[in-house]
Amino acid sequence: MGTDQAAPKLELEDIQSIILRRRPSPYRGCHVLLKIEDASQGRELLNKLRPYVLSAAEYRRQDTWMAVVITYAGLVALEVPESSLGSFPAAFRDGMAARASNVGDTGESSPEHWDRPYGTGDIHIAVTLLSTTDEVWRANLEKARAVLGSLPGVTLLVREDFEQRPGERTPFGYKDGISFPNIIGNSVNPIVDQEEPIAAGEFILGYPGEAGRMLAMPQPALLGRNGTFVSFRKLHSKVAAFRRFLSANATSKMSAELVAAKMVGRWPSGAPLMLAPEEDAPELGSDLKQMNNFTYAQDPKGLRCPIGAHIRRMNPRDTALEVMTNVKIHRIIRHGTSYGPPLPENVMDDDGKERGIFFIFLSAKAPETFEFLKREWINTGNFLGLGTEEDPIAGEHAGAGMFTIPMKPIRRRLQGMERFTITRGGEYGFVPSLSALRWLASSPAERATTSAPPRSV
Repeated sequence: MGTDQAAPKLELEDIQSIILRRRPSPYRGCHVLLKIEDASQGRELLNKLRPYVLSAAEYRRQDTWMAVVITYAGLVALEVPESSLGSFPAAFRDGMAARASNVGDTGESSPEHWDRPYGTGDIHIAVTLLSTTDEVWRANLEKARAVLGSLPGVTLLVREDFEQRPGERTPFGYKDGISFPNIIGNSVNPIVDQEEPIAAGEFILGYPGEAGRMLAMPQPALLGRNGTFVSFRKLHSKVAAFRRFLSANATSKMSAELVAAKMVGRWPSGAPLMLAPEEDAPELGSDLKQMNNFTYAQDPKGLRCPIGAHIRRMNPRDTALEVMTNVKIHRIIRHGTSYGPPLPENVMDDDGKERGIFFIFLSAKAPETFEFLKREWINTGNFLGLGTEEDPIAGEHAGAGMFTIPMKPIRRRLQGMERFTITRGGEYGFVPSLSALRWLASSPAERATTSAPPRSV
């Protein structure tokens, strides 16, 4: 889809904020996972939540950010008609656990080892609630408890807490939340980059995609339009193992911090290697006009940022690819939230505590896109001409992995890479529009009278 075409008018007032807006930061929050035991009370829950779900048009109105996601099992529990259920993609209907082998979730990452209730089919609704201060978050949490207390037919399965401290670092010690796709029609994106805008239909149902036509969406159109899909992952970070690997591979010419930057593609502050190849530049990592404002055109061999570095794999930009060359159809909107206490600095032994990241991948075809990225861009290097070499941070490796650092006169290869990221759980979900939430919250009889034909873009 050419960028010279008229941008579609996105119906921001109907699109959940999570799809088009960055979260406020720092923040305190939680993912609340719920099971619907009584369909009518499940619908009542959605009615009670609707006023608090911010749209992309009003996300600045207060210091609290809420999103609602529904799994396929949740749609069934809400008594969505069979004709609508059958219109959802097969991967979404199957669920993440059933498709774990497609993405390398094996061994200690396989579903039988996941934290409950992930992969059980019990998760019906996920509510993300975060606030800019601990005080406001706790106050809103009490309101949420009161709502659940009035609905005994909705069961709280688990509350997963997380927070983003000042500095926005992941458990591995790197700034997060830097990249955000440039979406045609989305005028609010404070992060400056040099990437070509991407058609809105790649991220939001009901708009033209890169091929110039709309993707198939759930029916009726009132249910599907302005919604999207999400891949939710709970990932444990093996921080001590990561630090030991860096220490073992550091040399007099390449510090542990530089080895890590080569693997990630950025320094801890968020400064990209493309703009700061020799040492960290914290001022770049906090500059919204610079932190993501680069391409790889001047680094075709990866001498600044290795071709196999994590950020270059997940967004190759203008890197020449061996296969599957249209990067724009594989982009995702990504939100990450850290959980668990940080491992103290310089500690090289695991303390047995759970820490990691909740990864949220949003796309109009999120299940398929996630599986493609995990299978083709993370668990192999064919698309970059790197053979079986995997993503250094998110790859499976199984103790025999390798990572190439291009150098002159001779490249350096790090051997014996291990799995630093372990899957603890995951689900596929649907992010309905605000009007779809209203439709889902209504009775089956009411739904039959409010289904509307598709609107033109």
